[in-house]
Amino acid sequence: MARVSDSRVIVALDFPEGKDALAMAARLDPAICRVKVGKELYTAAGPQLLEQLQKSGFEVFLDLKYHDIPNTVAAACLAAAKLGVWLINVHALGGRAMMHAARGTLAALRAPPRLTAVTLLTSMGAADMEDVGLSGTPQEAVVRLARLAQACGLDGVVCSPQEAAVLRRECGKTFLLVTPGIRPASGEIDDQQRIATPAAAVASGADYLVIGRSITRAKDPLAALRAINDEIAAASGA
Repeated sequence: MARVSDSRVIVALDFPEGKDALAMAARLDPAICRVKVGKELYTAAGPQLLEQLQKSGFEVFLDLKYHDIPNTVAAACLAAAKLGVWLINVHALGGRAMMHAARGTLAALRAPPRLTAVTLLTSMGAADMEDVGLSGTPQEAVVRLARLAQACGLDGVVCSPQEAAVLRRECGKTFLLVTPGIRPASGEIDDQQRIATPAAAVASGADYLVIGRSITRAKDPLAALRAINDEIAAASGA
């Protein structure tokens, strides 16, 4: 099966077991989306699930947000690269040395995965930042962390769509912006605070949109995916 080419949609396979994730993937089309595997699913199903998804034609965003000492994160990134995934991430709050180590270990590979940094989780607002000792507004923190990630040579960041426009201005056209917190206009907010519609996220400069429940809980996930792709195409003038 042909692999995806220019799809902006990454479907979040946020399921507790591999069989459920594979059942959902079978209802999608790898020609018009990529998929994300996060901590819960990867812990339950492991590398075997990634292999099955890739055999079905999907490119995989392995969303494990590595955050540890530099050597440990570098080794984890190398192990992820060997699994053939398309995109991985670290947490920018791990600091400069950690991100440099991650970038360095991938630089020697012929075809490394794209490397991004999580800035501030989309579930966090100003009060949450204050609780953990982070100063400024969420947008100010995101800009600081994105600039740090760019200085460390990372390909881009995972950020809220509400920060995409300012990051596009601050970090340039080639810096990758991956945005969770995407909800169609008719969707529910759920547990995220800094959200946007697909059209608004694209208009703000987002490259890739991580979308979960709006697709995976739809009566017809493929139809929901196609509708979102149509909205994105209209917003981007494609």
